[in-house]
Amino acid sequence: MLNIVLFGPPGAGKGTQAEKLITKYNLAHLSTGDIFRTNIKGETKLGVLAKSYMDEGDLVPDEVTIKMLEAEVNKNPESTGFIFDGFPRTTTQAEALADFLKGKGTEITIMLALEVVEEELIKRLLSRGRDSGRADDQDENIITNRIKVYNEQTAVVADFYNAQNKFQKVDGVGSIDEIFDRLCSVIDTQQVSL
Repeated sequence: MLNIVLFGPPGAGKGTQAEKLITKYNLAHLSTGDIFRTNIKGETKLGVLAKSYMDEGDLVPDEVTIKMLEAEVNKNPESTGFIFDGFPRTTTQAEALADFLKGKGTEITIMLALEVVEEELIKRLLSRGRDSGRADDQDENIITNRIKVYNEQTAVVADFYNAQNKFQKVDGVGSIDEIFDRLCSVIDTQQVSL
């Protein structure tokens, strides 16, 4: 089973690349952002709670995120693998995911970290905010806070996977296809070594 953590700051292109990787490797896509938005739109109890944190640019608490994600994994019992997009965001989440997957007889194969400089991230997110209408992508102060939270709280998760030799940095600047080719090269190399 191929299980990928697709990692990077807001605006790094995780969603765009995840869609391409899903098709190529026949994976199920688990995006915490999409899961949150579905729960928020449905006004579920967890969705309302998640929205209160997201509106401030803060991370949703681990226990809320983990419950939502486990429910989504369980909806895909026949999957040949998963792309975890936007999760885990904390070491606690990474440990909870490892325990959950171990109970299913699998584990994370690789963490791919898209690297993009902050100025480019802000430009991409403001553009996405104009195009999509997403409120969290229209305010530069919220965007800057999201990037700051990522750098302070989320980037440390890389250490968790690096300690297991599962962490790979990938240049996230260039055309969509150039970045995709870089990601595939790393995945294919990882699969050969397994």
